[in-house]
Amino acid sequence: MATRVIILNGGSSSGKSGIVRCLQAVLPDPWLAFGVDSFVEALPARMRESDAGIVFEPDGTVRVGPEFAALDRAWTRGIAAMAHAGARIIVDDVFLGGAASRRRWLTVLGDLPVLWVGVRCERTVAAGREMARGDRVRGMAAAQADMVHEGVTYDLEVDTTHTESVECARTIAARTGCR
Repeated sequence: MATRVIILNGGSSSGKSGIVRCLQAVLPDPWLAFGVDSFVEALPARMRESDAGIVFEPDGTVRVGPEFAALDRAWTRGIAAMAHAGARIIVDDVFLGGAASRRRWLTVLGDLPVLWVGVRCERTVAAGREMARGDRVRGMAAAQADMVHEGVTYDLEVDTTHTESVECARTIAARTGCR
């Protein structure tokens, strides 16, 4: 059965968003894209830098509180509902909880055909991208580079250290079963 959901997991500045844009261009049918960055931006300002919401520590670590977790559950369920209703979905996520984050998606997606993709990037390259972006706490890319993959199994892994987003997207698209 052809893939209905593609979930990309990787640390900050690993190249997930670029791959998502390229996937939307190379896949033959329309795919909706949802990223954790957009979810965080959609939060009320009071939840940013709040113990109940999300806190970006000066060393690059990220802490989430109970209000964030509740809204995150609603976000994943909403995305799953669209997929169950027939939409093709690409998710750009950062599994701060490692394998537990993957299980959270498994629970809501149920029997939908999912392609699990690990997006890796050498921490020094990701840190350089982070610095160039200027919209991230320094150290987040290095802190997340390996941690988000701990205990997570994938159908496919890509590495953006030396591979362009479009090549990664073509590799992923080839595994979807979509024509």
